[in-house]
Amino acid sequence: MTDLLDFSGKTVLVTGGSTGIGNGIARAFRDHGADVIVTASQPFDSYDSDMARMRYHQVDIADDAAMRALAEQVPVLDVLVNAVGTVVYKRKEFEIDTFRRVMEVNLTGIMHACTLFHDKLAARRGNIVNVTSVASFRPTRGTPAYSASKGGLGQLTQTLAQAWGPDGIRVNALAPGFVDTKITKVSRDNPQIYEASLRNTPLGRWGTPEDMGHVALFLASDMAAYMTGHTIPVDGGSGL
Repeated sequence: MTDLLDFSGKTVLVTGGSTGIGNGIARAFRDHGADVIVTASQPFDSYDSDMARMRYHQVDIADDAAMRALAEQVPVLDVLVNAVGTVVYKRKEFEIDTFRRVMEVNLTGIMHACTLFHDKLAARRGNIVNVTSVASFRPTRGTPAYSASKGGLGQLTQTLAQAWGPDGIRVNALAPGFVDTKITKVSRDNPQIYEASLRNTPLGRWGTPEDMGHVALFLASDMAAYMTGHTIPVDGGSGL
């Protein structure tokens, strides 16, 4: 039987692939044979993540000109994974400039990436995997831009799936719950929040970037060849 998770000969671009969930996804594709391209906003040596055998581009997804330049440097593409994302705590997202920046990264920049790579994905009958959040389905106190952008990304996933299905492009998403990464450290280090999250998670633990990588592999593979427009919660059952 053909290995449906073999990505040998395929090119995968992971925006936000330098740390956390994005890096877990990038490593999963690399370890299954893909030629992986990673983007992030800081210089390569700013990260201590495993990016061996990956091509790295320092790009701010909210910088339109930089994204257009990146698209010119990627001649073919089979899978676009949009794992890029940001959140600002301490109620800073109620300030309009901060709100706007989070939306530009988490939603507008991702839309731009999708449109820039549409033709290349269509040429390879490729697909898009977006990383949303359980915040797509319920509010998160104190971070209105994060919630709004992730909810919008869920709707964008459905809209692009509907529009681009005739072009041969599938578009799906995964919605992580609590995942142990740098961006969630503020919650992980708060005993009350952490213990409450474990009580509310039937599987009794937080997720890992590797857990997210496994689901991204599935969505991008031919195992999901008849799936488009769907968001899969990967939350240990916390949303039940």
